[in-house]
Amino acid sequence: MNLASRRMMDRSFTVLGILSILVMAGALLCLLGPIVIRGVNAFVFRATVEHRQMLAEKYGVGDREAVKRELAQAEQHRTKIYRMISAYEASLEDESYAMRREMGGELDELKDRLRDLLGPFPGDPDPILMREQYGETRWDRALVVKDEVIFREEYDYSDPSAMGVLVHVPRADTFEGTSLAPLFPYLENHLSDILRPRWTFYWRFFTTESYDAHFFGGIWPEILGTFYLTVGAILFAVPFGVISAIYLVEYANPKNPLVALIRTCISTLAGVPSIVFGLFGLAFFINELHVSESKSVLAGSLTLAVLILPLVIRAAEEAIRAVPKTYKEAALSLGAGRWRTICTVILPAAMPGVLTGIVISMGRAAGETAPIIFTAAVSAGGVVALGETLSQPTPALPWNIYNICSEHEAVNEIRHVQYGMVFTLVFLVLLLNSTAIWLRARIAKRLRGA
Repeated sequence: MNLASRRMMDRSFTVLGILSILVMAGALLCLLGPIVIRGVNAFVFRATVEHRQMLAEKYGVGDREAVKRELAQAEQHRTKIYRMISAYEASLEDESYAMRREMGGELDELKDRLRDLLGPFPGDPDPILMREQYGETRWDRALVVKDEVIFREEYDYSDPSAMGVLVHVPRADTFEGTSLAPLFPYLENHLSDILRPRWTFYWRFFTTESYDAHFFGGIWPEILGTFYLTVGAILFAVPFGVISAIYLVEYANPKNPLVALIRTCISTLAGVPSIVFGLFGLAFFINELHVSESKSVLAGSLTLAVLILPLVIRAAEEAIRAVPKTYKEAALSLGAGRWRTICTVILPAAMPGVLTGIVISMGRAAGETAPIIFTAAVSAGGVVALGETLSQPTPALPWNIYNICSEHEAVNEIRHVQYGMVFTLVFLVLLLNSTAIWLRARIAKRLRGA
């Protein structure tokens, strides 16, 4: 190959490398962009006066007197809406029974939507559910509910050859010519005065428990539960993984069929679906060994430890093999035994590589859902104290993310919580990985004698 052809190939590979990096960066932006933008919206948003009232009454947070003044100002605009409804209800008394029945149903539907937006009407009995005690606490959700007040969803079946088409019909057409007709333009023009939105940083999203199925409060139990499970899995997996790697590299005979079988089993375990590990944890750790009576953080940590064990073994093996043989020969020539050489020379030199495997394992353990479904995770629960991890289950970010998006009765109303959990999980994994990378860099720097 002549010099010109070699230069052309070098430039081609350089261009391909740059393009690959750009494609990967674009893919990461497409993946993480919506997570970050919508995840931040979970704790940085425009809160309504209903949100400030809820914080003052349920958490004792904020200036109660200022909240009362805001509520009084908002009540001036809400009173006009209540008067329109009362006037219309009075006018229905003079109508026929059929008209009262038809329009009464329309009025009840309208009032239900208004209760979702503004909270209970004056004179309503005290609601039981916390979500019904207040109106919309977030401005973005208030705009959605406002449209549900102004428009009614119907299906258009005018085309017999096609399925029904969803259309939005203005409710004002139903109440045209009545005392309720001015309500809809008034609500649209004065919604800001009625709910008084204000930008807020809701830091309690990370530090409080959830209330009323994540309609209010935060995700602290899920964060703490994820941390417990991840750290517990590392504490169990790392010692066994490193010891196994030392045996396979330093002690085992590579020509022994049993050793070859062990390596094959390790490689096979690395490819087993995670749901299988969950069933194994339920059958072995809970039903057979009885580490806990039912689900617990301990059982979940042990299951995740088995899941990440092959990764830890493989990473530790490669790190130990990468240590120059001269290190071992120098230690043995000075009279050190094999085990002393391993502990004082080989392992410290291999520690950066071992930590790399731990970093990868931590990320996988923190994000796994299937193994903890049967062994550790619950959909709702409070903060688990450190002493209760041996016997109590815990909420966890991966499982609760899945549970909210697939099984929650009002998933669209708390979509911000789902994205907030995803953002927190990604941030938590990055934080754990950054800590491990920083620790690895310090160890490597110390080994270099810097």
